[in-house]
Amino acid sequence: MTLTDLLPIAHEAVDQATQLVTDMAVGTVTAKGDRDMVSGIDLAVEDKLRAFLLRETPHIGFLGEERGGAGANSALTWALDPVDGTANLIHGLPLCGISLGLIDGDRSVLGVINLPFLDERFHAAEGHGAYCGKTQLRASTTTDLTQAVVSIGDYAVGTDATGRNRPRLALTRLLAERVQRVRMFGSAAIDLAWAAAGRVDATIAFSNHPWDMSAGVVIAREAGASVMDTAGEPHTITSAATVSAAPGIREDILQILRMTEEQL
Repeated sequence: MTLTDLLPIAHEAVDQATQLVTDMAVGTVTAKGDRDMVSGIDLAVEDKLRAFLLRETPHIGFLGEERGGAGANSALTWALDPVDGTANLIHGLPLCGISLGLIDGDRSVLGVINLPFLDERFHAAEGHGAYCGKTQLRASTTTDLTQAVVSIGDYAVGTDATGRNRPRLALTRLLAERVQRVRMFGSAAIDLAWAAAGRVDATIAFSNHPWDMSAGVVIAREAGASVMDTAGEPHTITSAATVSAAPGIREDILQILRMTEEQL
């Protein structure tokens, strides 16, 4: 099956997920670590989409945030975050989304992100462009860092949160001194989708879980953003971090990342 064959299947899966997210109560919220949690909606969405995708595409593996992997041992793998932004959802904040990506080897090649409470859907397939609904997306064309809005990933929680937050806090300070605004939306899917749409000029996350990033990475890349790791190398699922930048400020963002590392 080609990517154009698989895209409608991904949309159907996300349709099913969206119905659950908008119709269900949050349900039981269970701690899965320090200041991290999973809701009943997360589990219901992942179970439903796992069953659907393994039935519709049995030759493709499946990786979900909550219950791990299943299915074929193949080069292709679906990667699902059933609710990206669970903390936002639990607190009644509309900044959350369903993120379904397809990984080929170590590269994201297809993605669908739906923001159910903002009524927006983003999608892309490698070589076919990125879209919000029927509107083709274009990443920001800014060339002036002082005019840039840059989003950053959440601060770390859990094991060694203090140590893992040192680079995040250093980055925040360096950005605050140089860019127009710094934003933290609490959802990697939103960060990357809005980078694709040019609503933010760059986004930086010192993390790279496949379920968080795979859909957004291909959407941002297909919209013309530079999607990379902190060294400026092309992003893969093995990258230690996820950075998307408007091409015109790519080198400025990399310079800030170098300065961040020097301060540690």
